[in-house]
Amino acid sequence: MNAIDYAKLACDTMMRKYGAADLPPKGKFHYHQGVFLSGMLNTYEICGEEKYFEYVKDWVNSIIYEDGSIHDFDRTSIDDIQPGILLFPLYEKTKDERYAIAIETLMDALRGWKTNSVGGFWHKECHPNQMWLDSLYMGGPIRALYSVYKNDPSYLETAINQALIMYENMRDKETGMLFHAWDESKKEAWADKETGLSPEVWGRAFGWYVIALLDILSYTDRNNEKYEQLTEIERSLLNSVIKYQDKSGMWYQVVAKGGCKGNWPETSCSSLFSCAIARAVRMDILGKEYLEYAKKGFNGVVNSLTFDGDNLLLGGVCVGTGVLDYKGYIERPTSTNDLHGMGAFLLMCAEIARI
Repeated sequence: MNAIDYAKLACDTMMRKYGAADLPPKGKFHYHQGVFLSGMLNTYEICGEEKYFEYVKDWVNSIIYEDGSIHDFDRTSIDDIQPGILLFPLYEKTKDERYAIAIETLMDALRGWKTNSVGGFWHKECHPNQMWLDSLYMGGPIRALYSVYKNDPSYLETAINQALIMYENMRDKETGMLFHAWDESKKEAWADKETGLSPEVWGRAFGWYVIALLDILSYTDRNNEKYEQLTEIERSLLNSVIKYQDKSGMWYQVVAKGGCKGNWPETSCSSLFSCAIARAVRMDILGKEYLEYAKKGFNGVVNSLTFDGDNLLLGGVCVGTGVLDYKGYIERPTSTNDLHGMGAFLLMCAEIARI
């Protein structure tokens, strides 16, 4: 099978398991569904099978009232903003005003987002002054899309600045990668007392950052004064992560500690890194010689798959997690066909198919 065949099989597996409205957490506008369905939309863009677009639309329609308001989302958690990226292609194709109203609802929440002293957005209101890498994916691409939608570059500039703040303040100078989180107040138990940084590079959070940066770059004009700076950051980060790719093609849950006791290859971050490398080649940020790393990652994930009849089983996916130490990350449970993992897998398959 080729990459898009795997993507279609993954989509069909999940569609058999869940009606669109039943995707977990059922009834909530949340990034779990948003991540998976954005992968499904990427699959649709390549194969053109309308059932995938209709499934995405059915989920969105199940979670938005007739007046365009959103059933259940937390205005204080950036995790609940991410599915907003689905609304733009839906509105573009259908011109259904409910989607336009829902976009404005989400952007209204973002306009008042709380920041730390350097302008970095809090990940959640219940975690004051904390930036988490995940946040760039949850809130960056939607700002970039809205910038185009409204022809207002200020929203894109905000997304760019968030990426730069994270890079400047969350970098692990030893590995060249980014730590999971930064508490400017240095009050959290996990925060280094001098830097406020968390102790480890957690794979999926770092994967979301490098994917989000590419999303933002895809809407940034090459004449933008920050374009080259962003591409150099992406190039540097991906060169760093390549150093930690396992011989299997996979990457580890705690990326830089593959040989340490208890660490294990994690499927969602492996998919995200493979996707990012392939996409960076397609965007001329990396040379074509880097495709070997993307394809090795893709093959590593595919080799980890199992099957139950017609159903694809994607295992080894870390369940959602907060900021932890090494022991905490490696002790996190794994799941099969988790929406985080399926979304990352679909994004990877689509990018491998494109190249």
